[in-house]
Amino acid sequence: MAPDRSAELLDALAVEVAGCRRCPRLVGWREQVARDKRAAFRDEEYWGRGVPGFGDPAARVLIVGLAPAAHGANRTGRMFTGDRSGDWLYRALHRAGYANQPEARDRADGLELDGAFVTSPVKCAPPANKPTADERANCRRFFQRELHLLTDVRVVIALGAIGYAAVCGELGIAPRPKFAHGLEVPIPGSRDRVLLCSYHVSQQNTFTGRLTETMLDAVFARARQLTG
Repeated sequence: MAPDRSAELLDALAVEVAGCRRCPRLVGWREQVARDKRAAFRDEEYWGRGVPGFGDPAARVLIVGLAPAAHGANRTGRMFTGDRSGDWLYRALHRAGYANQPEARDRADGLELDGAFVTSPVKCAPPANKPTADERANCRRFFQRELHLLTDVRVVIALGAIGYAAVCGELGIAPRPKFAHGLEVPIPGSRDRVLLCSYHVSQQNTFTGRLTETMLDAVFARARQLTG
């Protein structure tokens, strides 16, 4: 598919994601968070809608998380933007040459990705970061369409076990190997497409040292190697 056509269809998909109201619990939560703002952001207007994927329509690397953060992407309207998880991710993408800057503050901060696209299988912030099976199923069509439109992707990086399970389900990886940081799994149907695994860039992992910047950099360095 031509890059311009992919970009056009991804833009149209983003509009659908932002306007989706299929999950009453998620809609109620995302809008409640947008009303009952965190004190540090009380003067900001929250996005409070579904959050589409973000990045280069011609990406060769796809990064898959879980869902938008309540006061991060649910506030800013862009994946992994405005929270400490995003700080870690975009610094790593910048060091690897996939991002033009290391900061991700809001949608107007000038951040651009080159060769990478960031998304999640669940498009709305879930309470306690735990979407239900029905909510994951409702979002599946959006995730499937992203995978279909990103035709140049050669490496998929799954951040965390839930993202890994979602990717395996969509790409036909079964039985799936046990999740582990640094795990590489060939994607069926192609000799040059690979799924890489990383611990999620959550504060639970980064604050405890379970995930270090060196470990994260190694994953993106491997992605560079695999995509040539």
